[in-house]
Amino acid sequence: MQLRYQYRVYPTAGQQNLLAQVFGCVRVVYNDCLRLRQNATATDVKISDTEIQRQAITLAKQTPERAWLAEVASVALVQACQDARRAYRNWFDSLSGVRKGRRVGAPRLRSRKDNRQSIRLTRNGFTVRPNGRLFVAKVGELNVRWSRRLPSIPSSVTIIRDASNRYFASFVVEVGNEPLPPTDSDVGIDLGLTTFAVLSSGRTIDSPKFLRHAERSLRKAQQSLSRKEKGSRNRAKQRVRVAKVHASVANSRRDWAHKQSTTIIRENQAVFVEDLCVHGMARTRMAKSIHDAGWAMFTRMLQDKAARFGRHFGKVGRFYPSSQICSTCGTSDGPKPLSIREWQCKACGVVHDRDLNAAINIHAAGRAEWLNACGETVRLSA
Repeated sequence: MQLRYQYRVYPTAGQQNLLAQVFGCVRVVYNDCLRLRQNATATDVKISDTEIQRQAITLAKQTPERAWLAEVASVALVQACQDARRAYRNWFDSLSGVRKGRRVGAPRLRSRKDNRQSIRLTRNGFTVRPNGRLFVAKVGELNVRWSRRLPSIPSSVTIIRDASNRYFASFVVEVGNEPLPPTDSDVGIDLGLTTFAVLSSGRTIDSPKFLRHAERSLRKAQQSLSRKEKGSRNRAKQRVRVAKVHASVANSRRDWAHKQSTTIIRENQAVFVEDLCVHGMARTRMAKSIHDAGWAMFTRMLQDKAARFGRHFGKVGRFYPSSQICSTCGTSDGPKPLSIREWQCKACGVVHDRDLNAAINIHAAGRAEWLNACGETVRLSA
């Protein structure tokens, strides 16, 4: 399987200028490819990918308006054409139903004011030197902080500059599966806001609420930004300070999710979660708390690590009434408002904690589907 290994990069002032030039050229080529495809669609003319690349790069370099494209590595420009082609293909596949998941909109033009700028290079555009530096064509050797060793020779690298003016090198590497020793335990997880997760085993994971804890410093930084004159250098500096606060929150949340997901995968042979519609829930009045929780990122980490370490990961349908079913007798007691955290089953009289009962039901439903897929004759209790 392919994974991304990301490292911090510290380019010199001259290399930052060269990278800024490459970012601009890649952005222009990408936008030119989109315009060529849009014009071809509007005039009902078929145009091949090779012809688009020839017009956007080869012929453009011969014109006075685009002669500066020859000053950067051509491999980055070619990858920009490939990115534009993939964006259009994803859009058409989403319209036709071939692409699963959320519907993808039409690709938009890139702007020099975008918070994130990046270029992608294949093997003929970069080299990892023996001295530990990353050589990028027509940029030079970049100083990389190697936090861990690359497991294999990378097939491509993406140089990224984020909103806080930090630079990263993201390598695509091929890694093999690393099965963990099998265990006898499996668990169901109910995700929430007050308590981030309740496991069917009874363990609870408190919600860290990183954004809520950083609201004070974030509010002061944003207030200072609003007082700066638009277009001034002080406003540009303050914008970077605000971006650094947001980056700190995102890094803390991602690190915490990695640690929690790794612990769960190591301790359990199978993990089951509810298939939540995070996109729809984030449009409610609880949007801020839902985004701060990072449910989608956490479940994606569980799924990826389960595939890598030989564990089973399953999702229970989002319409399964895990909070309405008694985990003891299987009686459905009807929907309940979120304010009810404990309830008593009318059939058997057992008092349930809402989240723990839901986690037990998710575990039962996921385990039944898992064993049934393996050939067992298992049915849900309700």
